[in-house]
Amino acid sequence: MIEFTRRQALLLTLAAGLPSRAFSAPQKVTIALDWTVNTNHIGLFVARDKGFYAEAGLQAEILPYGDTGAGTLVANRTADFGIAGAGFFTQRAAGADLKAVYAVVQAETGRLVFNAARSDIKSPKNLDGLTYGGFGSAWENTLISTMIRHDGGKGNFETVTLGTSAYEALANGSVDFTLEVATWEGVQAELQGVKQRTFRYADYGVPDEHTTFIASSDAFLSANPKAASAFIEATLRGYQFAVDHPQEAGDLLIASNKDALTDPALIHASLKMLVDGHFLRSQSGVIGTIDKAKIEAMGAYLFTAGILRDADGKALKERPDFEGYFSNAYLG
Repeated sequence: MIEFTRRQALLLTLAAGLPSRAFSAPQKVTIALDWTVNTNHIGLFVARDKGFYAEAGLQAEILPYGDTGAGTLVANRTADFGIAGAGFFTQRAAGADLKAVYAVVQAETGRLVFNAARSDIKSPKNLDGLTYGGFGSAWENTLISTMIRHDGGKGNFETVTLGTSAYEALANGSVDFTLEVATWEGVQAELQGVKQRTFRYADYGVPDEHTTFIASSDAFLSANPKAASAFIEATLRGYQFAVDHPQEAGDLLIASNKDALTDPALIHASLKMLVDGHFLRSQSGVIGTIDKAKIEAMGAYLFTAGILRDADGKALKERPDFEGYFSNAYLG
């Protein structure tokens, strides 16, 4: 009886000296996707399935893509983090509780695209009077007009809103040009043998930008600073792994999403472009960090164009403080 008591006391003493995390349940965090699973999301799945989140004391749940946008889910505290795209600036300007905390890509992945056989299109000014297959967002016409005028044209063209059907319309000649993500639709077209030519936005007066962010809400960040840092640091590990081991990372993404990702060649080719094109990690080695200059430049561009509107839909009269739109503090 005495021996049992001594052993029990010893075990209790040892247990008292162990870190409290060993006995605490992992904190659950949720991440909303901006679209169906694709290579932009690869760092999240790597971090989850390689155990990086678990090592950071987190139970990370990647929410399936649905009808409600990731930004809305985050701003309404339905999700803790979310992938944010082109609508980030407009949502934040309208009062949504959103803050960018990680730059998924370091440079613009979008391109203006048209069929290579169009010998009449030599530069953006030749798009005047042609028909654009669009997606219905406010910034598209501004972006295209900027490119045309920067090249010496008038910026006048017709728009037909088609959504993802724009690519089929471009292929059959129903529209003259559209916009695409070079690291996804562009790669897909190349794999299918479709001959296209493209114009980069930044070559014609549009500021370069981080096309894709991970965003959270100020409400979550202020209430959970340690969990936020743990999540972003583990996520960075996931994207770093994808850059350093693209074949393994691509296989992992496919294995985790067999029903959604049925074209392995597309996944691996897309990831190769993201890595080789220095989108996930810049040529200088930057990964995850948000460039203040890019935020300021794109924010100013959208403000000047009248695209940033308040909660009542009225164009902002005063330029926002764009430093409040993002934070690198959670990168460690």
